[in-house]
Amino acid sequence: MKVGVVSETMDPSGFVVLSDLVPSVIQEIRYHSSYNFIGDRIDGYEEPVALITREAARALKTVSNELMVQGYRIKVFDAYRPVSAVKHFMMWGIEDTDIRMKQYFYPGLEKQELFAKGYIAKQSSHSRGSTVDLTLLDMKTGKEVDMGSPFDMFGEISHPDYKGITEEQYLNRMLLQGVMVRNGFETLDCEWWHFTLKDEPYPETYFEFPVSADYLKK
Repeated sequence: MKVGVVSETMDPSGFVVLSDLVPSVIQEIRYHSSYNFIGDRIDGYEEPVALITREAARALKTVSNELMVQGYRIKVFDAYRPVSAVKHFMMWGIEDTDIRMKQYFYPGLEKQELFAKGYIAKQSSHSRGSTVDLTLLDMKTGKEVDMGSPFDMFGEISHPDYKGITEEQYLNRMLLQGVMVRNGFETLDCEWWHFTLKDEPYPETYFEFPVSADYLKK
């Protein structure tokens, strides 16, 4: 395949249900709910379950094991994201008047800036199946670790290297980042929660099948 040429497919054969390999994972699949930057359940999310490539799941199992020794569990907000979901994002961008979730997810930005600044793109690495959005959960308190900004908060405050947060919040980000990078994931410069497997198995393929554990059994 030539560089720059991508394909789309409905074939889920290289994917697994993340919790099958990482039973300790906490899942809060935001795009299956209405609590996200759009305010509606997103197209393609038929079940609140994290699907991911087998290779990325294996790496996350190692991540989870390492973190549990330190007293943390991983909490996943999103993993595989179908092409249909990304199209939903783009269609929402066309509707200028729909800003009902602005105060929760992009209070310091205008809606169109989300696209102009690259927070939302026409293609997502999530659709290639080896990207995950996650945070840490403290096993002692049962609560999410304070990262200085919530998942999907668009703006400079969510950049991993942002220094306008407390030292503890910054160190929490670096703890998560360190473990993920050490186990083969790459970071994104504008989202502390976003990681992609460096040696992802499908670097030029974008998948279209729905987020559904049942679909993997077909």
